[in-house]
Amino acid sequence: MRDFSKWLGTMRKSINQYDYYVDFDKVYGNVEKIKVELNMLNSLIGSRNIEDDLRQIISKYPDVIHCIPILLAVRESEIYAQDEDGAYTYNFKKLNCTVDEYITFMRKTGLLDLISNHLIANLYDYAMGVETGLDSNGRKNRGGHQMENLVEHFIEKSGAEYYKEMYLTEIEDKWDVDLSAISAEGTSTKRWDFVVKTLQTIFVIETNFYTGGGSKLNETARSYKMLAEEASTVPHLKFVWVTDGGGWVSARRNLKETFDTMDTLYNIKDLEDGAFDRLFKERNNLKLDYGRVTREMGKAAEHHIGEK
Repeated sequence: MRDFSKWLGTMRKSINQYDYYVDFDKVYGNVEKIKVELNMLNSLIGSRNIEDDLRQIISKYPDVIHCIPILLAVRESEIYAQDEDGAYTYNFKKLNCTVDEYITFMRKTGLLDLISNHLIANLYDYAMGVETGLDSNGRKNRGGHQMENLVEHFIEKSGAEYYKEMYLTEIEDKWDVDLSAISAEGTSTKRWDFVVKTLQTIFVIETNFYTGGGSKLNETARSYKMLAEEASTVPHLKFVWVTDGGGWVSARRNLKETFDTMDTLYNIKDLEDGAFDRLFKERNNLKLDYGRVTREMGKAAEHHIGEK
């Protein structure tokens, strides 16, 4: 019998992988797209007549404006700005203001001072630094996928047939099963993180990782306990929940209630210890045992007929 306190003690504080902090491939790719434009503006570094020089560049090569937003750490291609001289929305995909108005924009935002007074040595390197900083905003999305990627690794390792991000209705159609017991009589369109199909059983799998506590964890534990109970009423269906994270330490009460009633609640340590291998193989072996029994029954019947 599993001990909840010991199990909770194996929860991980973090699952951040090495590529979690900065996606350098994305950073390099984004800067490469505006490399030409950045190098054009590089010619302005240290210019004593930067407004005249910039006017000539924009007039000859209007696409040079494409790289300006990233110099201000802005992703959007339109930037709004206003002061006592009026309000403007500058488009940096296609000129929608005069060249002088773009120059005014760069002067008032401080970009001309940055470039002309040798405060930076190279706009390409500067843009690389800005992109690296902006990419840290993507950590939340990358963190959300880390747990799924980790769980998928263990499913692949088990050799089981599996499907990623599969809707409940797709399961019903593919294997002709009635899942109304877990779909609120067909009103729910839930999508499962993974679905594993063995010879006898369909495993529907949810995954999540919580670094911090909060009411959401209690709500999740309660709802998944209910889901496991509903799934148990459907023949050949098993609900599997893989969760982890230090956030559960402060939300242990509701998690324990689910742990006590759900034998397919796992954390990362369980997967490392082969929980999926045992779960999926046991189900397959059960089917093989039935096959063996059927064959043996057939041989016994043939022997009985032969005796007659």
